[in-house]
Amino acid sequence: MTPKKGIALLGSTGSIGTQALQVIEAFPEQFDLQVLTAYKNADLLIEQAKKYSPNTVVIGDESEFERVKNELWDDEIHVYCGERALEQVVDSSEIDIVLTAMVGYAGLKPTLAAIRAKKNIALANKETLVVAGELITKEALQNGVNIYPVDSEHSAIFQCLTGEFQNPIEKIYLTASGGPFRGFTSEQLSKVTKEQALNHPCWEMGAKITVDSASMMNKGLEVIEAKWLFNLKPEQIDVIVHPQSIVHSLVQFEDGSMKAQMGVPNMKLPIQYALTFPKRLKTDFPRFNFMDYPNLTFEKPDLKTFGNLQLAYDALEAGGTMACALNAANEVAVDAFLNDKIHFTDIARINEKTMNQVQVLFSPTLEDYIAVDKEARKVAESLING
Repeated sequence: MTPKKGIALLGSTGSIGTQALQVIEAFPEQFDLQVLTAYKNADLLIEQAKKYSPNTVVIGDESEFERVKNELWDDEIHVYCGERALEQVVDSSEIDIVLTAMVGYAGLKPTLAAIRAKKNIALANKETLVVAGELITKEALQNGVNIYPVDSEHSAIFQCLTGEFQNPIEKIYLTASGGPFRGFTSEQLSKVTKEQALNHPCWEMGAKITVDSASMMNKGLEVIEAKWLFNLKPEQIDVIVHPQSIVHSLVQFEDGSMKAQMGVPNMKLPIQYALTFPKRLKTDFPRFNFMDYPNLTFEKPDLKTFGNLQLAYDALEAGGTMACALNAANEVAVDAFLNDKIHFTDIARINEKTMNQVQVLFSPTLEDYIAVDKEARKVAESLING
């Protein structure tokens, strides 16, 4: 009998985390949930811990530590708090794979710690590779760690490459739904509301990633992530708008042949594939029916109106810490938008101005990434408050 895989789930209270728990629950003979972590959603973390009985729980917000510890005292669950605990908890010998579902830059250090602990990574935190792709991929290679993508687009590429790893990629196509503002002009975009931006036509996601999807920044981050995951040059990565979100991405090989991974939008499938690779386990997920989608359409993205996607390509071309600066600026700008401090179109403006003002460092260390992230956030905040 195959031993169970020990799972550490970093970011269990978010959209990916809650769906990952449903996947884990569906296959009790496959998975052994060892660790749950959350930053500040203590109520849901306590509820999850009581239901799934992990060995260890970490609450990032230290002010919630006593409450979480007291609530779980009778359940004999180890409870820790703080950023350092997030990095230490992945070192357990009972853990085989770490699913990083934290949002944004916060996922970098715990993911790096897991790699250094020689744990395979199921990566849902794209910002880890966006911010520090050069460092992360080098560390993964040195530690013999596999990184399995959880983003639906990168999972699609990974699935298309299974059995093809010796065949060079000519190009990949990352598909984008176009979000709620597909076809909008710059003038129309300048008037959109937070409520409109949070109303995605195809996917149910957290607020940050939903706004990123609406601004095409999410696709830009995915372009950068794809470069590091699949060792590609910027010109080998193309984006194509596909409103139906049925074709999740495509690979084109040197002979001209193309492979696509298709299915109805469902994040549980790429989560499960990352956790079970190379196996595919039977599910009751909804099946795709061609008759429900008689027309699948594709169009070029509007890089002028949706400038964030162009900025991502610019960051890739610049190299070094430029993508780190872009990510930091974007996190600050999106937070400001969600708090009604700026307009939707200000996000790309702030991102671009920050990129122009922050010095780029090449062959960066972890300390360099941390310094650039801090500097870029300061610049972005000054642009918002100035």
